[in-house]
Amino acid sequence: MANDSKTWRCGKYELSFDRPRIMGVLNVTPDSFSDGGEHFDPDAAIEYGLAMLDAGADIIDVGGESTRPGFTPVNPDEEARRVLPVVRALAKEGAIVSIDTRHVAVAKAAVRCGASIVNDVTGFTDPKMVEFVATSTCGVIVMHAGEVAAPARTHATVQLDTSAAAFVAEKAREAAAEAAREAEKPARRRRGKLLGEPKTEAKLPGGVVQPSLPFGDPEPAPELTGEQKQETPAAEQVAPAAEAAATPEPAPEPSDHLAAMMRRSARREEAYVPTSQLRRFTLPDSAPIMRRVMGFLSDQARALIHAGVSRDRICIDPGPGFGKTANEDIVIQRETAKMASLGYPLMCAVSRKRFVGAVSGVTEAAERDAATFGVCLGAIQAGANIVRVHDVTGFAQFLNGYWAVAKPQPRRAFVAVGSNLGHRCDNIRAARDMIAEIPLTCVSNCSRIYESEPAYETRQDAFANAVIEIKTELAPLVLLDELMKIEAELGRDRSKKAKVNGPRTIDLDLLWMDGETHGGKKLRLPHPLIGERDFVLVPLEDLMHDPARFFRFNGVEVKEPEDRVGHIVGELGRM
Repeated sequence: MANDSKTWRCGKYELSFDRPRIMGVLNVTPDSFSDGGEHFDPDAAIEYGLAMLDAGADIIDVGGESTRPGFTPVNPDEEARRVLPVVRALAKEGAIVSIDTRHVAVAKAAVRCGASIVNDVTGFTDPKMVEFVATSTCGVIVMHAGEVAAPARTHATVQLDTSAAAFVAEKAREAAAEAAREAEKPARRRRGKLLGEPKTEAKLPGGVVQPSLPFGDPEPAPELTGEQKQETPAAEQVAPAAEAAATPEPAPEPSDHLAAMMRRSARREEAYVPTSQLRRFTLPDSAPIMRRVMGFLSDQARALIHAGVSRDRICIDPGPGFGKTANEDIVIQRETAKMASLGYPLMCAVSRKRFVGAVSGVTEAAERDAATFGVCLGAIQAGANIVRVHDVTGFAQFLNGYWAVAKPQPRRAFVAVGSNLGHRCDNIRAARDMIAEIPLTCVSNCSRIYESEPAYETRQDAFANAVIEIKTELAPLVLLDELMKIEAELGRDRSKKAKVNGPRTIDLDLLWMDGETHGGKKLRLPHPLIGERDFVLVPLEDLMHDPARFFRFNGVEVKEPEDRVGHIVGELGRM
């Protein structure tokens, strides 16, 4: 299950997996398979990315090149122009941003702009990409993209007549047929190899061996020289032209390895006819498929570690839809537990993929979200840690409902409470009692109530402040909504006419929650201003030893007491 001890270090962030993490898909492209063009404008993309954070996304995966079957490759300059403004804006809002790219120049620029994760669909088979991530602190996602079908094998004809004469005659026919085939074979270079076969290898710094790209790509036959053309019979030279005139010429293969593989994959899926070959089982044998997928992921992870990438920065993704048929994708998803056993955080990136449509009977990609949730739930139960989805709002609701019932998981959190209107201490005590009534939540401890100078907006009355320690099984955004309801019930004015830091009957801030890092407009965790607020840090000393050290350890900048705002000036009593 996702409730395990794995952690994933991504730059300045560290993700724990006491619950599954949601990665929202943000395609800044005109041609992605289910949402192409919807977020191509940078401003629209930024707005949508922030909306996904407010809906429950833990990570935003920003991509500027579609990798759908038949896609047109994008040069790195154009890809960078699409994604960098979006990455910069989301990172500024505290988001954990993943850059979905196979180009090292784009990855470098995105990390400089604030991206914390590099998601490489080619599985870090480019030595330059490996060299870059080895010198950074970002998280990495190793994805498998390639065909997993075993090479076709020729089967000998079954001999039914056991007589010696029939046997000798059959052998003679086989020998003659083989000789004819050898004579007719054109001189051509050998096709590229599939995953799992011997590959050309490149050396990385330090002597580390790096496998070549995992895409079998046909290479063109060598052109004949003038002398060879003269030696070739005229009939053989004319025949291809006549054949071309009779048969429409197929579209040329893209020169890009990934594009070529995805085009072949689409043709293989379309050409597959289940009745053309009788099969004993509904799905192909999983062993050769998983040897290729898990072998590649393990090899690439080890290559990254040898190059200098720490193990706790690596996540793996089997790459559903990339060079695989629907049957193969189902086989791989059913073996999620085996992939999770490799010990790396495991990504489930099946959202709206072709095989999801195949098993659900849904043709339109954008309408496959419900089926996507079902496949994701199966993956989570088998050990997947991160779920990459398009519909963050729907999946967050789905996951919160499932997790609340299936996984008892109380976590510690701190809520700051303040008031400077009416009976201040009574307002704070009323808020405490109402917090205790929130579903799946209890109050475990309270600080004393302190009086503090007003912060930010100084022309107002002094505040009464306290911090409440709670245990909750709610997701952070769900808990925040409950706190906002309490504010409204106690008379907090959040209309546009009210000053942001002005007088209020009650103010509730979610400061910190065990295992949670979050960015966006609605909620930031840890609270971005916690390190400068004396009226928060002093009450926290009643609940924990040395809160300044605690928050510094969690990556929060904590100012010295003399540099803080809202200094404590007295004590008003116990909660």
